[in-house]
Amino acid sequence: MLFQRVVPEAPSRPQGGGRRRHSDREVLAAIMFVATSGCTWQQLPKASFGPSGATAHRRFTEWTKARVWAKLHRLVLDELGAQGELDWSRCAIDSVNMRALKKGDLTGPNPVDRGKYGSKIRLIIERPSLPLSVGISGANVYDSQALEPLVRGIPPIRSRRGRRRRKPGKLHADKGYDYAHLRKWLRQRGITHRIARKGIEPSQRLGRHRWTIERTMAWLADCRRLHRRYERKAEHFLAFTSIACALICYRRLAK
Repeated sequence: MLFQRVVPEAPSRPQGGGRRRHSDREVLAAIMFVATSGCTWQQLPKASFGPSGATAHRRFTEWTKARVWAKLHRLVLDELGAQGELDWSRCAIDSVNMRALKKGDLTGPNPVDRGKYGSKIRLIIERPSLPLSVGISGANVYDSQALEPLVRGIPPIRSRRGRRRRKPGKLHADKGYDYAHLRKWLRQRGITHRIARKGIEPSQRLGRHRWTIERTMAWLADCRRLHRRYERKAEHFLAFTSIACALICYRRLAK
């Protein structure tokens, strides 16, 4: 089980006694149910999973602090890369807005949603739509400010042959990323850019290559916890985003 390779060891009880600790598998199943169904922690059916909502939330918080979800996403990418299932020839970058019901860290007034507070989920995907890098920001942060952190955030991923890889051959983006300094930054790193130019060409011309990231955004919607941002803490919202990305990649690995 891949999860066992990234989850921290359970704390020991030198004095013994106490209530039985729920297994990591039981708690993981409960957390996945919350992520995919969109229910609250209090609504978690204890009779079906064993741990209560409070227990699942406490373990979720512990694992989030230990960066378990990011490590799990990277581990699944490593397995896919080792099998030659990742196509680095052409990648795409985009974002999607999520309304933040409780505000919190990394939120901001959304200019396309009547100023209501929200966050953006930002992604870089490889050619067949698997997410390589993920991040979040306030809804009022320009897309251009996220390109460099997202590209740097691509982890070194195993390849079937040769060294690990973390750089796409080409990056497709819409007009929100049309800035000379970003084109220069990509060129310096040996990445070919294909960015729609403002006032010169329509973004639709990139549609034949960028539709894949729209599909990835639709796959994210399968994680119903991401339909809205319910978490005040940014790290918890990012954790659910990483869980969704790991599930998307795992489905490809399971095939």
